[in-house]
Amino acid sequence: MTKTINPEFRTKVDRLLDELIVKTYENAPIARYLLSSSQVDKELFIRHTFETILRIRLARIADSKAINLFTKSDPVAAQKWAKYMEEEMLHDRLFLKDLHNMGVEDEASVYETEPFLATKLLQGYLYYTLDTEGPRGLICKSYFVEYTTRKTQMQWNDNIQKSLGEKAVKGAVAHANYDVDEDHSTDVWNVLMSMVSSPEEEARVLYHLNVYYGLFCAYFTELASTTRGKVAELGEVTKDTVAAAVQGVTTPPAA
Repeated sequence: MTKTINPEFRTKVDRLLDELIVKTYENAPIARYLLSSSQVDKELFIRHTFETILRIRLARIADSKAINLFTKSDPVAAQKWAKYMEEEMLHDRLFLKDLHNMGVEDEASVYETEPFLATKLLQGYLYYTLDTEGPRGLICKSYFVEYTTRKTQMQWNDNIQKSLGEKAVKGAVAHANYDVDEDHSTDVWNVLMSMVSSPEEEARVLYHLNVYYGLFCAYFTELASTTRGKVAELGEVTKDTVAAAVQGVTTPPAA
């Protein structure tokens, strides 16, 4: 297992992310729906999978800009981020297979779909931070996604396959397992810490993570709007539901 750089701050960050996961379940009905609905709507999940693929595609472009910046200032970080990019580069194909299994045969229809406004805003924020402070904001987003995905997606996949079948999330499960097996969250964290060396820079990391929480809540709100009332069961959040969603996932070891 890769040794964690600055483990004390990572513990602080992970606690914040745990709190943001709980807040997401409280404030985003669709997140609760994907976690616990007894009958997940197929069309809604297909649109969610479309957006996952579009975000992966857009992330490739932003990540390449981060590597370009790293090559000018930190070639070691550039090498590490290039390796991470290589491992993540084609993971949209895993989700495309899920779409095929749900009856979406035309791959072009995915890439011709206009991303949600929330996705465009996320991409714009990444470019803004790349221009104004280098790759740190973008790497924060990757850590946000790696950590929160690890703590939520397994449960979502388990619930969704009860409604739509195992093949509907086969690629999503493979993606989640790969990230865990490769310990991507620690790899991303250590690259992030190459750009954090002061309390002010730590504060900036916390700021970025809160921004991403807001942008992903906006995404879930936008996803909900696509249902046009078809999804009646958004589910009322309960303390037990939220507790079950985060139970048993511990902060990564410090070393």
